Amino acid sequence: MNQYETIYQHAVDNYGLVSVAAAKELGVHRKELLRWVKSGRLEKRWRGVYRLTHYVPTELDRYAEAVALVGGSDAIVFGESVLAMHDLALVNPAWLSVARSGRVRRALPDWIRVVPLPPDARRDEFEGIPCQNLADAFRACRATVMSDRLAQGVRDAEKRGLLRRAEAEALKREFPR
Repeated sequence: MNQYETIYQHAVDNYGLVSVAAAKELGVHRKELLRWVKSGRLEKRWRGVYRLTHYVPTELDRYAEAVALVGGSDAIVFGESVLAMHDLALVNPAWLSVARSGRVRRALPDWIRVVPLPPDARRDEFEGIPCQNLADAFRACRATVMSDRLAQGVRDAEKRGLLRRAEAEALKREFPR
């Protein structure tokens, strides 16, 4: 398999994205990525993150891209953004929240907000995208989302099998209708 095929296989499994760090782990130099940008195979999304140009977009791309742009092994989609990613509680945040421990020194697009990662944060994955545990996300949104929307979101999440029964029952007690 040549280097582009290696990058392609990695990117297909990661919403069309490849970072310079991931390419380096795969044995591909940054110069090769820049050559593929010049030839039109890749497009630069932001500093150190590239996307395949022949990639069919999905609704979850912006969440995967936000985590990739923030970088770090512990970066996760957080808070209202988790509810939006799951299409719950009728939330539409103005920016996408990504939590990470430590500082992010690079400039990021305006649509991403980096928040501190709480030390007790539980981590899950949704469709391969690292995110805050859904039950914890409901609790984190208590001050910013109307309680009846949260209650309806809990019921919807339970119907769709996104919450375990015990978690759903606990959340129903916390957010009575």
